[in-house]
Amino acid sequence: MIYFDHAASSYPKPKTVADAMHNAVSTFSANPGRGGHKLAEQARVVIDSTRQKLSRIFGAPGSKHVWFYQNATMALNQALLGFPFQEGDHVIATMFEHNSVIRPLEKLISDKKIDVTYIEPNEKGLMTVEQIETAFTEKTKMIAVSHASNVTGAIVPIRAISNVAKKRNVVVLLDASQTAGTIEISMDDDGIDLLAFAGHKSLLGPQGTGVLISKEDYQLEPLIVGGTGSYSELPHQPLKWPDRYEAGTLNTPGIAGLSAGIDEIIEIGIENIWFHEQKLMEQFLNGVKELSGFMTYGPTNVSDRVAVIPLELEGVESHELAMILDEHYQIAVRAGMHCSPKTHQSLQTSESGLVRISFGPYNTAEEVESLLEALKEIKQAFE
Repeated sequence: MIYFDHAASSYPKPKTVADAMHNAVSTFSANPGRGGHKLAEQARVVIDSTRQKLSRIFGAPGSKHVWFYQNATMALNQALLGFPFQEGDHVIATMFEHNSVIRPLEKLISDKKIDVTYIEPNEKGLMTVEQIETAFTEKTKMIAVSHASNVTGAIVPIRAISNVAKKRNVVVLLDASQTAGTIEISMDDDGIDLLAFAGHKSLLGPQGTGVLISKEDYQLEPLIVGGTGSYSELPHQPLKWPDRYEAGTLNTPGIAGLSAGIDEIIEIGIENIWFHEQKLMEQFLNGVKELSGFMTYGPTNVSDRVAVIPLELEGVESHELAMILDEHYQIAVRAGMHCSPKTHQSLQTSESGLVRISFGPYNTAEEVESLLEALKEIKQAFE
């Protein structure tokens, strides 16, 4: 199987990820922070060391600012639904957003009567700081943006956006699910207040891992309360970080696997991963231009996008094209709306959806050529 669905989840995982998870389950499968015995302490050390790695990689103020969740969706829900919005407050978002941002925002519109502005991309398929700057109001409290579109790959200029936001004392929430592990991110340098991402995509960790990093105390209300292994005498959720935002037993095997995935991308080098994926994307885009009947979407300059390419074949439904690639060529891609309805609305592809091709660090130029040859044969079969 040739795997081109890394925007959904990376595959294959490094062997070290599976080894770390197996080791956690088989040798210290105890509850971290819930006991003073050696096994519980060993589990706690794995959790804490992974926090420290993530804190260093993303420039967090410290490891206690790093909170673990089941996935990026839960992390984004904590950031959005837990934020102390008041009726009439305003949020700026973009048409690039995943439903993990859109649906919490729509819930806030309904429940707290906030206002949300969704910024359209320009004619090049990009979001500009000038577009976002015009959307500010006196009531704007937050900018919630995806660092890169999971449909077109278009990258948002987060540093320029945050510079504008800071002048207005507006909190910046970045969904880095498509960029963490592929693009260098610094919360300080990029002006990010709340950073959410999945562990199972470009960080090469297992599913069931997500992270929210909070630069400061934004008075977030915990969405889930319960056992923390600390301050058990209190009838309410403790104020101590990270305990306040991590009620219940953490996914120790998953976090151990995530730690191994982080080690792998550090070994390869995030910059090297970026250039490798850029090269594959450029190879594919140049090749598909030579094939009649195909159309791609997204920025024409590959440096403005991550290695995510939406594709359609004239006259062929997206799910059918994906099924043919899977069943006849053993090539895995994703078809449909990609949980990003406003992006498809902007592209005017809501009815048909698109086939999404996304590259990862282990894909090769030979695999890209196999995809191009398969698309050529499919097109000929429909003529």
